[in-house]
This record gives sequence, C-alpha cells and structure tokens, in this order.
Amino acid sequence: MKTILTAKQLSITVDRLCHQLIENHLNFENTVLLGLQPRGVWLGNHIYTKLKTLLPGTNIQYGKIDITFYRDDFNKKGKSILVPNETAINFTIENKRVVLIDDVLYTGRSTRAALDAMMDFGRPSSVELLALIDRRFSRELPIQADYVGRTVDAIITENVRVLWTERDGRDEVVLE
Repeated sequence: MKTILTAKQLSITVDRLCHQLIENHLNFENTVLLGLQPRGVWLGNHIYTKLKTLLPGTNIQYGKIDITFYRDDFNKKGKSILVPNETAINFTIENKRVVLIDDVLYTGRSTRAALDAMMDFGRPSSVELLALIDRRFSRELPIQADYVGRTVDAIITENVRVLWTERDGRDEVVLE
C-alpha cells in the first residue's frame, strides 16, 4: 500500500478545489453541487462544509444523487445491490450550472450514469466534474474532470481508495 495523499495533503487539496470553485462560480447564485453516491458524497460533504466556511452567509445548494440504477453494470453477474443509496435534491437544477463531485474518476462510467440520473431532475445550463483523484489512463468513455485534486497513473490491478475519518477513522488516499 502506498500513500498518495496524507491527511494534511488531502486537506490542502480540498481547500484548493474549493478556491477553484469560488474562482469560477463566485457567489454560487446559479450553481448547484451534486455528490455522487456513495463515495463522492464523502468528498461532497467536505467541499460543501469548506465552502460554507469560506463564504459565510452564501446560499450554496448541495445535493446527493444515486446513480445505482443508471449504471450499465448494476445487474451484471457478481454485482449485488442490497439497498439503493439516497438521492437528496430538494432544489431545481433546471438552467443551473451543476458541479458533479466524485472521489475517483476511473473509467468514466459513474460520471455517465450521473449525467443520466441528473437529467431526471431537469436540464442544467452546464455541467462540470470535480474529481479528487483522476486515473487518467483508465478511461473507457470520453469524460474528463474540470477540477482535479491529483492525477494518478495506476495500472488496472491497482485500486485507489479515498479514506475519510468519519467512515474509515483517518483521512488519506492510498494506492493498493
């Protein structure tokens, strides 16, 4: 196991991503953030919390979107789905700038599923993707992130795991 981002580096990376969002979306008046269930929500929570600290009093709309039934592999042999994750979008995305948030951009299939799921809630004016980790040589679909925390070159047998204190007892990104 190799550490890609320590707790301190992860915190600095989240701060940088927040500042990039502020630079491009200013007051978030026409922007909404959507964390992809399940793992993108952990990053989304950290991004949202940090933005609220950096922009006190600003109304930042943040929701969570479940992509389970939009995945092209959800019913394949060997995949079991016990309970779908929660979708929590209590605002409109119609004509809004949407920022999708996910922890690792790998093949692009989760992002494609998120785009399909999102369209059930309206048609945004634009969509951007924020990924903490971009595994750039593993893409199966022509999808790229607008905001990237760290780019990692990993072979197909390696796994990138993002660990959060709330769930895993520590903040860290590791390559297994």
